[in-house]
Amino acid sequence: MSARPVAPASRRGAGRRRHEPDRRQRILEVTLDVIAAHGVAGTTHRKVAAAADVPLGAMTYYFRGLADLLSSAFTVLAQRWGDAFESAMAAVPQGADPREAVADAVLAGLADDADTDPVTGSRRQAVLAYELYALAARDPAVREVTQAWMERTRAALRRHFAPEDARVLDALVEGLTLHAVLSTEPLDPARFRADVARLAPPPLARPVSP
Repeated sequence: MSARPVAPASRRGAGRRRHEPDRRQRILEVTLDVIAAHGVAGTTHRKVAAAADVPLGAMTYYFRGLADLLSSAFTVLAQRWGDAFESAMAAVPQGADPREAVADAVLAGLADDADTDPVTGSRRQAVLAYELYALAARDPAVREVTQAWMERTRAALRRHFAPEDARVLDALVEGLTLHAVLSTEPLDPARFRADVARLAPPPLARPVSP
């Protein structure tokens, strides 16, 4: 599941001092920018250090290696997405259809960082999702990140769906998201919402406490 991102760090880090206390966190934010621009395969310590405006030696000070940097950056991303999705599911009004909230939460996460219109989005979040999936398929440490993300998502869905239905709905939405990432056509929010409404299992009659 996706979460509504903050503006990329590379667009808001200009003028920062070199020895700021949040340097590690800022490096992780910039790492996501570099991954979005160059892919995991094109991400290096040197590129991240240059984009973050930190000495190259800072990379080895904060991270054990490139694998640690990538895993840590994707952990930040997955936590952000999980936070946003949990909030969306918790905020569904009594009597509302939670399937609509599921679709809206995913669409918000796929929208451009500076534009809430999913149709005109930059696909940055979609690219990051694809890169996360691809790396997790090969790296057990990153697969632990995606597993924790899925568990949070399914727990949030179980507020409104039976446990087995929550698992199926999570897989359904991930599949629809992956199709949106790979498609050459712009994401159609109306079609996405209709697909979720048509294919999702029925919600519980009353939401349950987490």
